[in-house]
Amino acid sequence: MSLEPSTSGSMVRRWGGQVVQIAAIVLVVLLAKGALAEPFYVPSASMEPTLLIGDALLASKYPYGYSTASMPIHVSFPETPRVFGELPKRGDVVVFRWPGDRSQVWVKRVIGLPGDRIQIRGGQVWINGQAATLKPDGIGDAEDDNGSSEPAHRYVETLPGGVSHTILKIHDNGRLDNTAEVTVPPGHLFVMGDNRDNSADSRVPVRQGGVGLLSTDNLVGRVDAIVGSWDLGMRSQPVWTWLSGFRLARFFTAVH
Repeated sequence: MSLEPSTSGSMVRRWGGQVVQIAAIVLVVLLAKGALAEPFYVPSASMEPTLLIGDALLASKYPYGYSTASMPIHVSFPETPRVFGELPKRGDVVVFRWPGDRSQVWVKRVIGLPGDRIQIRGGQVWINGQAATLKPDGIGDAEDDNGSSEPAHRYVETLPGGVSHTILKIHDNGRLDNTAEVTVPPGHLFVMGDNRDNSADSRVPVRQGGVGLLSTDNLVGRVDAIVGSWDLGMRSQPVWTWLSGFRLARFFTAVH
């Protein structure tokens, strides 16, 4: 005599199969975020004009190898050396865990590599005794974290080695425009924001809210692309106008 499977038993098996499928999907997503790339959102103006408040970024993790900083969720594990570690190139835009609170993820541009001598003189970057060139590029808008903006001089900065990018200078003699020369120690980087008068970066010690000399163990990945962008200033406008806040020209653009 044959036995018919019970309806409740088959439902349990179906539900069990679906749970396994969902768990597998979640696992694949977490592995992809942990090993390949992870999206991030820009909440501040420190990297203008390269990155704007409201940009959604995609950071690739494999170029610099992996450490506990690479995990897609912050877990208070001790810092570990990098596996398959590679140094960034000068000029790379990088995402990293802020040394002052590793649950926070920041983004800056790599200016100095281990062994480099870095100094800022009159707002101009000097690397190993060689000045980065600055070419005027008109006037831009420097937005602050509250959504207001003010005019700023744009410059195309070319670092020794040939990497060029655009920076903003709001003031001719900003508070961070002159620094003592520092030598970047092994396993560390000197990073700066492209919005030079509105960036707490390696010019500012961690105890004062900056980055200081950044350990490479805190690197999360390299910013390769902007995948979307929305003007946060639209939040104060009527809801039906919010669609106009999408900066379509910035969607799926490379970051240099």
